[in-house]
Amino acid sequence: MITIDGSAGEGGGQVLRTALSLSAITGRPFALENIRAKRRRPGLQRQHLTCVTAAAQITRAKMSGAELGSGALRFEPGAISGGAYDFAIGTAGSTILVFQTVLPILLHADVPSRLTLSGGTHNPMAPTFDYLERVFLPQIKRMGADVDVSLHQAGFYPAGGGSWMAGISPSQKLQPLSIENAGEVRLRRIFADVANIPFEIARREARKAAAMLSWPAEAATPRTIKADGPGNVLTIEIAADYVTEIFTGFGERGTSAEAVVARTVKEVREYLVTKAPVGPHLADQLLLPLALAGGGSFVTMHPTKHTTTNIAVIETFLPVELKLDDLGDGRWRVSVRR
Repeated sequence: MITIDGSAGEGGGQVLRTALSLSAITGRPFALENIRAKRRRPGLQRQHLTCVTAAAQITRAKMSGAELGSGALRFEPGAISGGAYDFAIGTAGSTILVFQTVLPILLHADVPSRLTLSGGTHNPMAPTFDYLERVFLPQIKRMGADVDVSLHQAGFYPAGGGSWMAGISPSQKLQPLSIENAGEVRLRRIFADVANIPFEIARREARKAAAMLSWPAEAATPRTIKADGPGNVLTIEIAADYVTEIFTGFGERGTSAEAVVARTVKEVREYLVTKAPVGPHLADQLLLPLALAGGGSFVTMHPTKHTTTNIAVIETFLPVELKLDDLGDGRWRVSVRR
């Protein structure tokens, strides 16, 4: 049994999610200790527990420690079973992170799967549904996966209530992927979305973001979207030949629309100045698919602690090496070697 210290490195939920995915795929059981020990609320929270129970349901796993607040977990997977699954977090926790946990597992199933997910779809500190659909999944599809998603309703913190569906066809052997440059930029656009709050906030965000980026006003669209509770999300998208990147800002009580825009535009500028095609969040998310493919590489910005921690967990389960090479000028190449 593999033993993992959940407090090592970044020490967050990514350690758990990667371990669950790879344990299910390899059939290797693991024991995770000190779960999320560095977080303000350590241990398994509702979102993390849903990841555990979802992986266990798909693999008919034996486990112990799968309860709220638990700091330790033992997980022994069985065979992977595709089919229809309904995963409800019960809070506004991120359904996208649950999906990214089970997606690699269900790609190794013997039959197609259809998922219904409910909870949060637009969460700070997690990919949004828009990011999943337009940034992450296109790269997974380039690797040979057949996945489709459709959003029914957005879910913001604290109300939750988001719902969406996903279809996954088996694709047990992903193809290596190489992203050395982004190619020519084909589309730049901004969406300022509000739910159950004044539309004027979206208008201000859209107008300000376009002005700060020196993009034409018609590139920015304010919108009202359906959700159970109040919410505000700013999405700035840059789509090039080989990669699309999205930068996201969330409105919150006591923070002006202009401040939300300024924070998000800062991230866009940092990405553009390096000329690296893959942003730091996508870099972290591509590690596991590339490792499962057994090869590939991409150029990104300076690796985050999320990335280096994820690499350590992946190398614990798989006979691969994920190499980081400093190319200078803030650009790094991540490559997978067997």
